[in-house]
Amino acid sequence: MTQMRLQKYLAHAGVASRRASEELIRQGRVEVNGKVVTDMGISVLETDSIRVDGKNISNEQQIEDKVYIVLNKPAGYVSSARDQFGRPTVVDLVQDINSRLYPVGRLDYDTSGLIILTNDGDFTYRLTHPKHEIDKVYEALVSGIPSKSEIERFESGLEIEDYVTAPAKLSLLSAKGNNAIIRVTIHEGKNRQVRKMCEAIGHKVLTLKRISIGPIALKNLPEGKWRRLSPEEVKSLYQ
Repeated sequence: MTQMRLQKYLAHAGVASRRASEELIRQGRVEVNGKVVTDMGISVLETDSIRVDGKNISNEQQIEDKVYIVLNKPAGYVSSARDQFGRPTVVDLVQDINSRLYPVGRLDYDTSGLIILTNDGDFTYRLTHPKHEIDKVYEALVSGIPSKSEIERFESGLEIEDYVTAPAKLSLLSAKGNNAIIRVTIHEGKNRQVRKMCEAIGHKVLTLKRISIGPIALKNLPEGKWRRLSPEEVKSLYQ
């Protein structure tokens, strides 16, 4: 009978990513055989009874088939499975899927574009871990037109709050009156990072849209619509 680390078990069961599962354990929200556990090193068996927030997610139930979806998120949707304030979430836009889906990473409430949803916790962990440095590409309308020196500052790394951003790319696509349309490529994913980086060089973001994650591009997928990733696309993200 195979043993598995508790956080890995939760990720496999589609509860959350491995890192998010560790936080659930740390907060005392996970029970194993009727006892709350906070030890990250605990291993469990298929026959163990495991509950999260009082809900049974034991492997005595059938583990869901893996689902991988790309969604064109509109602005005004929260990138989570549920929202404490009752705002619409990205999961609300996905119909006819009988699986508990979670977003891979996040897009700000007022940012639109490509987001991936899945019930595969290991997949989420791999895509969101900083060491994999997966490129994320955005197009933005910003106030003013960035100068060459501002673009160089942006690309070499900016001090924002308590961290310095990793090297990034900024391309000026076109001018739109006194504003500009730019393309930004980063591989980090800190809170509102693109907006904060643009503001740091003096150009406020007016609209922001993510158009690709690694090899997966939004292309002509309509806003608010979704499609399944093909096995080849899932494999390409792992690679």
